[in-house]
Amino acid sequence: MNLWRTYDRLRAFEDELFGRYDLSAQQYNALRLLRAEYPGSLQTLDLAARLISRAPDITRLVDKLDERGLVERHRPPGNRRVVQVAITRAGLALLDRLSDEVRACHERQLGHLSAAKLRALTALLSDARAPHEGEAAPKL
Repeated sequence: MNLWRTYDRLRAFEDELFGRYDLSAQQYNALRLLRAEYPGSLQTLDLAARLISRAPDITRLVDKLDERGLVERHRPPGNRRVVQVAITRAGLALLDRLSDEVRACHERQLGHLSAAKLRALTALLSDARAPHEGEAAPKL
């Protein structure tokens, strides 16, 4: 219960920040992952596997980003089942605008902890989730 309560308190900062940009934390994470591949792209299922939290409806998440012009999709010739997703210049610009605010959000969330405590917290959380993560789980 303590972990759940902490998650709720820390998530409130992100909800407030991303809400100002009509984004969810998951959409932000997807954009961040796609920026790392730029100018390349990711298959939809690979993107879903790399997200920090599970996205049961990755198609809907990508639809919303696509409608806003933040990503674009295409199907490679010869394999209509595969959908590639890439970030657009508008998506890159949004991430640039968010950069300082995301850093400030993280500072508000955990800036009161020393570097040693943050390392210890990271290690404990990694240990707690290790037996529950598959090989495709995101590495934090």
